[in-house]
Amino acid sequence: MHYFALLLGPEPTTPPSPAEMAAEMAAYQDFHQRVASSIRAGDALTPPSTAVRISGGPDAPVITEGPFAEAAEVAGGYYVFEADDLDEALAIARGIPAAEYGAVEVWPMIDWRTPARAVANDWLALLLEAPQDAVAPGTAEWDNCTRQHEEFGRTAGDHVLGGAALDLPSTATTVRVRDGKVSLTDGPFAEGTEVASGFYLLTAADRDEAVKLASLIPASTVEVRQLAGVSGL
Repeated sequence: MHYFALLLGPEPTTPPSPAEMAAEMAAYQDFHQRVASSIRAGDALTPPSTAVRISGGPDAPVITEGPFAEAAEVAGGYYVFEADDLDEALAIARGIPAAEYGAVEVWPMIDWRTPARAVANDWLALLLEAPQDAVAPGTAEWDNCTRQHEEFGRTAGDHVLGGAALDLPSTATTVRVRDGKVSLTDGPFAEGTEVASGFYLLTAADRDEAVKLASLIPASTVEVRQLAGVSGL
């Protein structure tokens, strides 16, 4: 099975020092070496100040530029893991450096579309919904959503590099590690909080084109973030 891991952490108030950046990079390189056989994709994200959120759906998109002050934790990166089951995926996630100062949300994925080429400075379009609006796989509502996403795929064409739907919030687990102790919190999440429902990896000439593409995605909210292109995955 494939699992999506969204890396969350506090928004830095000051830029990290060169020594802090080097230590962080070394920690991630060590993590990659230990679990390389399980990683299928992943990268850091550029700062939230460069992010764009699109709400209102394709028919009446409303575009808001970051940063988003209301967020206590912001997305700093993502991974796609292949694991035998959720327990194995969580064991992998607890080794991610971000879990030691922030959190890692782990979601079972549905119909992972592997990128046809290496992903570099491309774009992550993260689909967000209120937990109570989540649609269960196998339902008529799910089938209708699938048809809408298939139509988006035809419209976006080769701009879609990969992506997947995520299972219900009740299947997600948040991983935190503090002083070597692992804390696991199961979904669903607090009412009123938007949670991930899927994602796309998009290729675009610039942010304007990425936002234009993302505005066509059938979702309540889409957050567009550029990949840092530092993982080599």
